[in-house]
Amino acid sequence: MSEANGGSQKPKLSKNEGLKAASGYLKQILAEEIHNDQPSFSDDAGQILKFHGSYMQDDRDQRPRLKREKKEYAYSVMIRVRMVGGRMTAHQYLVCDEIRRLVGNGSLRITTRQEFQFHGVLKQDIAVVIRHLNENLLCTLAACGDVERNVLACPAPIKDRKHEQINEDAQLWASHVAPRATTYWDIWMDGEKIESLPPAGSPLVKQPGDDAVEPILGKTYLPRKFKTAFAFPDDNCTDVYANDLGFLAVVEGEKIVGYNVLVGGGLGTSPSASKTFPFLALEMGYIPRKDVREVGEAVVRVFRDFGDRTDRKRARIKYLVADWGMPAFRAKVEEYLGRKLEDPRDVHVTDVDDHMGWHEQGDGKLFLGIPVQNGRIKDEGNLRLASGLKAFFEKYGTPGRLTCQQKVLLMDLEPAWKNEINAWLEEYGIADVQRVSTVRRWSMACPALPTCGLAVTDAERALPSVIDMIEAELSRQGLEDERFTVRMTGCPNGCARPYNADIGLVGRSAKLGPDGLPGPGTYTVFLGGRTTGDRLNVEYKDYVPHDQIVTELAPIFARFKVERLDGEGFGDFCHRVGVAAEAEATATASH
Repeated sequence: MSEANGGSQKPKLSKNEGLKAASGYLKQILAEEIHNDQPSFSDDAGQILKFHGSYMQDDRDQRPRLKREKKEYAYSVMIRVRMVGGRMTAHQYLVCDEIRRLVGNGSLRITTRQEFQFHGVLKQDIAVVIRHLNENLLCTLAACGDVERNVLACPAPIKDRKHEQINEDAQLWASHVAPRATTYWDIWMDGEKIESLPPAGSPLVKQPGDDAVEPILGKTYLPRKFKTAFAFPDDNCTDVYANDLGFLAVVEGEKIVGYNVLVGGGLGTSPSASKTFPFLALEMGYIPRKDVREVGEAVVRVFRDFGDRTDRKRARIKYLVADWGMPAFRAKVEEYLGRKLEDPRDVHVTDVDDHMGWHEQGDGKLFLGIPVQNGRIKDEGNLRLASGLKAFFEKYGTPGRLTCQQKVLLMDLEPAWKNEINAWLEEYGIADVQRVSTVRRWSMACPALPTCGLAVTDAERALPSVIDMIEAELSRQGLEDERFTVRMTGCPNGCARPYNADIGLVGRSAKLGPDGLPGPGTYTVFLGGRTTGDRLNVEYKDYVPHDQIVTELAPIFARFKVERLDGEGFGDFCHRVGVAAEAEATATASH
């Protein structure tokens, strides 16, 4: 219960809190429905299923027809693979490729949190998929649900001490805060825990009344989801300010000596509820590198004990930080720690790298970053990305990594292979970064329709055509080399992080076609964030039709070209001149 509630009468907990308590550490309700003959899980079991890394969905393109015919919806599940720092072996990639070919919709999707998702998996196949993943040292546990989600870290396989350290710290933290109950193994692996997975470790901070099974997360786990990222000041490729907990590295002599700890980031919002809003993480303090798990655990425990469990719209840690203020939040963390924290060091984000193209690793080998439009790995027309990546990993057998920009890094490549790998790109129609426009390179979208149950319009299917139009307009104005982020979501939940982008496009409503199917509709256009991810953008115009987005942006591009300061980026320009003033000016001009 939040301290702000006060009073002697306890507020009523949300339904999800009751479900978590009754589940017996996420087992009951779900276990009873896994092998029944129903095509979907009940709503209650579906809530528990999330903790196991899966969401219940249906094909919303088929809803109108099935509803008219009074038939059951086309139910399926989305399965998410937890991959800390986006790391995978060649064998693990091929396991995921095998699954996408045998079940689901035939594609793999890279998320904005460095992991894979399978879409369209039938309920009857979920158990065999999860078991097969775990047998190959991949896991879905805690990829969703009110727990620590997939932990982010710079994926660049650069062989220096600081890159090794940041990935070590991310792995240790992810292992430390993972659920401890054996439920997942009992359900999906018949009690057989794969011993070569990283051990959960033991808690470093002891508090009275600790739960014996889940000493960090507790019997009812966290109030809502929790996300952590590790980043470098000169490469914020994990969008650290958009996370509940962030560790911004303090580097001295090419070694990480500690971190500025950031708390309270989160971008999801509900337009109908003014009590919700996007929020970027605030600096809490500086810690030596050795204290990552101890201080991180204290932050999680404060969230666990004081986060709002009555209203899920206000249950993220960002509302705790916003309501209390950082000084009060820091004081509570220090109380849990039993000591004071140092003030943050004078370290801030200055740049971001998407790691695309050819790069030296620092050990004589190379890595190659491959653009993947909106993270979707599939074969379509001349682009045979799925077949091409399968062929690559079968032939070369080197590891890979996923980025927070939904891209793939191929690593440990011998320089002698460069020409034949370039030929491989040509053979499978895979564009290298030199053939992708700058604006497309820095764009992303969430899946939205037809699989996401929350989407109100298209995003992944709508953004490519918007980028086509933006490309044409930028080329016409001589701005094609400008780097700025364009991010689109099918609803205000912000999964593709639109609220800190240079241009954010957030779905508002779908337009129904003559066949009754929803398609690209209207969007809220946000301007004034920036590529480095450390500033929120501002609403420019609401309910903009899909085919009018570029018409609305064109006058701003023109003004940017003429009035920009030396070296000023598009988002910085919009922020400087004022987004509201620009909206008023263009509205006046149009009349």
